[in-house]
Amino acid sequence: MTVSWIVAGLGIIVSLLGYYLIPNDWGYGILGFGLAHIILGILDMFRRPDKIKDSN
Repeated sequence: MTVSWIVAGLGIIVSLLGYYLIPNDWGYGILGFGLAHIILGILDMFRRPDKIKDSN
């Protein structure tokens, strides 16, 4: 769960960097890269660990 928060937090930082660079073509790519990290970090929070799945 901690790793998910770190990934989402870094995604916010990268997205902000991309947002401030938007007039440049690189800004759009960096913003999208950051948004993808935010989404993947949040989705990872809802995933159940393998240890819990195998205990049944």
